[in-house]
Amino acid sequence: MLDEFDRRILGLLQTDADTAVLAIADAVGLSPSACSRRIVRLRQEGYISRRVALLDRKRMNLPTTVFVIVKTTRHATDWLEDFRAAVASIPEIVEVHRLTGNFDYILKLVLPNVEHYDLIYKDLVRQVELSDVSAYISMETMKDETVIPTSYTDRVSS
Repeated sequence: MLDEFDRRILGLLQTDADTAVLAIADAVGLSPSACSRRIVRLRQEGYISRRVALLDRKRMNLPTTVFVIVKTTRHATDWLEDFRAAVASIPEIVEVHRLTGNFDYILKLVLPNVEHYDLIYKDLVRQVELSDVSAYISMETMKDETVIPTSYTDRVSS
């Protein structure tokens, strides 16, 4: 179970994973060695799953976000494996979620422009059978956060 020091360390690392251990230790009120040991433990226990660099999408010429809602009439294991492989093979698809309700999946795409969506659509439907595909262009990103709350760790469910 995490204590308040662990939660504060995780909060700081989420904001900037390159923050020096000395600065983190100072911010949370621990010695650098104690802080370093905690960070190693948090990695080993899986609280820190990976470190990444977040790229500026506009500078990478990927300013357009399209959300795609997918319905399928197929739910067999082989279809699901094909679908997983198809979405994994298309780098512009950055998120895929299986849903409850009227739709089966939602996909988040990052694209250089709206017209590029047609190429992705054709690639996806070439690889896997879908019964209904609807695209929604994001007009404005109102919140885009990578930091998650650290206060729920004492209520972890399996």
